[in-house]
Amino acid sequence: MSTAAVIAIAIAAVVVLGAVSFLTLARRSDVRGAGALSGETKSRDKASRKDARAFEAAATADGARTAAVAEAEGEAARGAGTALATIDDDAALVPWTAPDPEVIGVSRRQFFNRATVTLMTASLGAFAAAAFVGFLWPSGSGGFGGSVPIGKLDTIKDGIKQGGGFFYAPEARSWVTEYPSEALPIARTVYPTNLLEAMENGIVVLSQKCPHLGCRVPECATSQWFECQCHGSQYNRVGEKKAGPAPRGMDRHPTTISGSGEVVIDTSTVVPGPAIGVNTTGQEAEGPHCTGGGDH
Repeated sequence: MSTAAVIAIAIAAVVVLGAVSFLTLARRSDVRGAGALSGETKSRDKASRKDARAFEAAATADGARTAAVAEAEGEAARGAGTALATIDDDAALVPWTAPDPEVIGVSRRQFFNRATVTLMTASLGAFAAAAFVGFLWPSGSGGFGGSVPIGKLDTIKDGIKQGGGFFYAPEARSWVTEYPSEALPIARTVYPTNLLEAMENGIVVLSQKCPHLGCRVPECATSQWFECQCHGSQYNRVGEKKAGPAPRGMDRHPTTISGSGEVVIDTSTVVPGPAIGVNTTGQEAEGPHCTGGGDH
């Protein structure tokens, strides 16, 4: 799996994780809104109100009994000719209820919960941004967009023969074909030096993308050319344009070959293909074409 695909999957996973975390936190009672109380707090508040009503009812009954006794005693005193002092009823008593610790600390909880959500969102956003930047900025080594080793030179040449003249390196998204040694004198006058090392070792490395509109260019086993099935552009086996609407030959990647024969393609660098009319090998179609060719 390519680095770009892994990063894209990581970004999708981060977005899904962030959404799930946010929804989970949002369902908690202490972040549903300012002043929201938990079920336990509401139960205690309901019980407190019930006790208060019971207390008030008892106080009212006691007051009624006290008034009745006082009135009876007053009547008795008046009958006996003795004056009694007027008894004033006490003011209604309000039952004391201990403050709910959760109500007192609700603002603090909300602060910490909101801070947690904010920090998590910021962290996920920073991670997603870093992954996105990494996706746009190719790494210097490993995977497409960097230096990609594709194997030993002799193994690749064997692969070209087994592939009927073409070898595809999927990890580098590149085609590798044989470059004839007799064409090197002309190639040295056409191609830049960063491409000559591979050509002097008998291979040429071509980007799979058509320089016309970016389609992947397949090989044509019968003509021994590359022939784009999107719009009919055609290139000889070393990627030099032969027909179609493409503005130039197939683009190339600089390639190095170590002393042990390891071939490494620099996919971070794209060298534009040769101009129309360049044909260093003189190769013509060796059989029927796979596309119609010509301008479209």
